[in-house]
Amino acid sequence: MEPILNLENIGYCYGNQVALKGIDLSVTGGEILGILGPNGSGKSTLLKLMDGLLSPGEGEIQLRGNSFQGLDRSELARDVAMVAQENYFRFSFTALEVVLMGRYPHLKRLQFEGRKDIDAACHALESTHALELADRPIHELSGGERQRVLIARALAQEPRIILLDEPTSFLDLKFKREVFQLISALSRDRGLSVVLVSHDIDLVAMYCSRLMMLKEGEVYTTGLPEEVVTAENIQEVYECPVLVDTNPQTGRPRVSVV
Repeated sequence: MEPILNLENIGYCYGNQVALKGIDLSVTGGEILGILGPNGSGKSTLLKLMDGLLSPGEGEIQLRGNSFQGLDRSELARDVAMVAQENYFRFSFTALEVVLMGRYPHLKRLQFEGRKDIDAACHALESTHALELADRPIHELSGGERQRVLIARALAQEPRIILLDEPTSFLDLKFKREVFQLISALSRDRGLSVVLVSHDIDLVAMYCSRLMMLKEGEVYTTGLPEEVVTAENIQEVYECPVLVDTNPQTGRPRVSVV
């Protein structure tokens, strides 16, 4: 299958500090790709490059065969949507108003949302089981409810790829599971490609079809969850001894700190 998003020899620096070096990565339709690595390994920087928020210092990123350099922000946003780790709203927008913000790639300059946009926003809320939250202020929602609304905003863009930066940060176990189940269902039912960064190794191993592990800005290893999530890899990359066995219910790797 032809990749939707392709990164070739990507490098990026913050001043003199190398954040990423020699990254090669392809994202195909309908896959869930998990990116693992300790703090400072370049995970969030990689997502920002894939979203066009940063431009690579080296290499090239292509979307459906076209270089990012030839695409304006709206063109890119019709295919790629981002759910950032931190989302701050200065005003108390309702959930529906937040999701409608995702329609901007489909609107002309100064154009107001129409019925088609409202329908798309409501459908996105329904897809994330958040339609009943439509009229509630975003500041009054729980962490899990808020995350579902933010994913709905990304869906309202009608993208082919969603990028998620730590989608379960600060959520309890129940909501973490719900968010990953939602992501898995959206990928399966819509053929949506998902790239997510997470420190939840067990959940990433359970729900992702492929993993990439970064160390100090470079690709340490890629492959199937059982190939990447090993005690040896985690010891080397995270500098933490662990026990990795197999979850008897899912057959996927399971990590315990020792």
